[in-house]
Amino acid sequence: MATDSSDDDEAMPVASRLAAQAIGTRRLDLLPLRIEHAEEMADVLSDPALHTFIGGAPDTPQALRSRYRRITAGSPDPAVSWLNWVIRLRDESCVTGTVQATVSPSGQGTVAEVAWVVGVPWQGRGIAAEAARGLVDWLGRQPVHAVVAHIHPEHRASAAVATAAGLAPTGERHDGEIRWHRGIPR
Repeated sequence: MATDSSDDDEAMPVASRLAAQAIGTRRLDLLPLRIEHAEEMADVLSDPALHTFIGGAPDTPQALRSRYRRITAGSPDPAVSWLNWVIRLRDESCVTGTVQATVSPSGQGTVAEVAWVVGVPWQGRGIAAEAARGLVDWLGRQPVHAVVAHIHPEHRASAAVATAAGLAPTGERHDGEIRWHRGIPR
């Protein structure tokens, strides 16, 4: 959908209208992120090993609550949608990680930049791959033309998740990470 400079609501970029919705997969529920998830997610994300490739350190529950408050308020740019979910493993009734998509206009149409993280106790069980596939499938039903991810070249597990979600590595790099891409036919 094209945009123009009028104030008409119909002229707003499509990305501004996207909101995270519950997504179900075979074993998982991807639930829209809420500030109340911060306490449980602080525990899920507490292992410093999660930060090997992404940098930083685990957040305290208070810092995560503050971060989630900013995230759930939405992007200050009306053309950009911040979509965030927690990953809930149904059989264990617990939250295991997050998936996210930043949807914005580009020269090639609307692009969703995606990312995922699964807590160390739940890694190696296909949860990230299933969640990423669910997210990318959902994005494919939205007005999105491409999905991209940026993955550290040595992060083999994340590369496997991207492959499972139908993304392929490109020759492009961004901040030392490989850009992965999947076009969505329209």
